[in-house]
Amino acid sequence: MRAALRVFAAEGLKQHRRIFGSKLVVFSMLLWPVLTLATTYYTVLPVTEAPGAADRWPLVAQPGRLLAFLAAGALAYTFFFSLVQSAWHFSWERVSGTLEAMFLTPASRMALVLANGSSALVQNAWLFGCFGIAAAVATGTLHLAHPGMLAVAALALLVPAVAWGAFLNSLLMFSRDSAFLYTLLDDPLWFIAGVRLPLFALPVWITAIGLAFPLTTSLVVLRGALLDGKDVGDLAGQFAFLAGLSAVLLGLTALLLRVGERHAQRTGSLQLF
Repeated sequence: MRAALRVFAAEGLKQHRRIFGSKLVVFSMLLWPVLTLATTYYTVLPVTEAPGAADRWPLVAQPGRLLAFLAAGALAYTFFFSLVQSAWHFSWERVSGTLEAMFLTPASRMALVLANGSSALVQNAWLFGCFGIAAAVATGTLHLAHPGMLAVAALALLVPAVAWGAFLNSLLMFSRDSAFLYTLLDDPLWFIAGVRLPLFALPVWITAIGLAFPLTTSLVVLRGALLDGKDVGDLAGQFAFLAGLSAVLLGLTALLLRVGERHAQRTGSLQLF
């Protein structure tokens, strides 16, 4: 346990030095998500004013709740995409030779990828997360069954996000073309996960694909817990699905790490695919 904690501390320090190169970075951590949210809101707004839109999606009749719906999507996306960025940067450590040095240490490989992802998550998303909750409280759009649902919503974001980050780290560290996955997990993830649109507005086959990504179900839980006043019992099915998906992602992470390291020992190359 002590060794794992040292890995987490080292990765946290490394991420802090890489991310916070200047004071302007802290400002951009809030500015970028807010600009993205504003762009999304004013892009969706003309569509919501179309005749019959409120009949299919009653939320559009309440601009405040619509903005809260989109803000929840932007918050969750910020969490998950920060892990995509972290994994992409982690893949460059293979190019620079840092990754090989890490693999020569006795540090747990699983602790390494978990520490890298969780450190990036905490340091990239905390500011917008605090801003989003404060804005929801100030505008009266926060609707909780009880205060404990704030912790439930946070867990529904953090646990799947960390599992997702560990999986991406293990995938990209052994992948030759990380730019392809980075592009694939940017704007397409907005679409299939229901970040900007409700899931019922998407074709069934796209919704089915979106369920393979934890962001989709995390968003359902986040919006249900914070905006719709649902309690744990109402979201039990989604929680069970998220727990199962997180376990699968962690299992795949362990498998990729084992196979990738054996491949590196046999061939001298960390490029598995």
